[in-house]
Amino acid sequence: MDHWVIEAEGISKKFQNQSILDTVSLKVAPGQIVGISGHNGSGKSVLLRIICGFMRPDLGQVRVWNQVVGQEVEFPGRIGVLIDGPGFINHLSGFRNLKLLAMIQNKIDDEQIRNSIKTVGLDPSNKVSVGKYSTGMRQRLGLAQALMEEPKLLILDEPTSNIDRDGTAEIQAIIRQLAAAGNTILLTSHSAQELGDVCDQVYELEQGKLLSRHK
Repeated sequence: MDHWVIEAEGISKKFQNQSILDTVSLKVAPGQIVGISGHNGSGKSVLLRIICGFMRPDLGQVRVWNQVVGQEVEFPGRIGVLIDGPGFINHLSGFRNLKLLAMIQNKIDDEQIRNSIKTVGLDPSNKVSVGKYSTGMRQRLGLAQALMEEPKLLILDEPTSNIDRDGTAEIQAIIRQLAAAGNTILLTSHSAQELGDVCDQVYELEQGKLLSRHK
């Protein structure tokens, strides 16, 4: 394929002489849902940060939208990110939290915020403070945050963590809808089986190596 959304080639990363990623390569095609499984500490979040431009690899190169991350572009455009779980101000409502985040960039209007909240199955007019949200509601709001700028690529780090089976199924349904609407999605989970339920392709990170799993 001539144009991949993500092309990671030979990515290596060490922390204190411990190899976290060892010559990892990954290609993601437009419209695909690609999943990466692995236990805690396997390097899933590190790989996502490198793809997003939040961290630099020791070796290797990442292209997003055919631009080299860290050289031709610092942070890829048209991208929505949820890494390390959502961090919100507990005494504010979901809408007010996203509004504050939107004001930082000053290019997201109230209608975009409301639409992103509705997309994940929450009510933008709900005045309940985020501190009273269930874990599943907080995860949904984190997904809404990633959707605010109407990105074409979503990078989601364990979007179903700490959610019950019904909540997981609902998040998976939202992810399928987003892919059907033309978005490309890269997500992680500690459960390969869970990824297999929603992804077109599943990989596993093990001892720094990215291994392809057959669905």
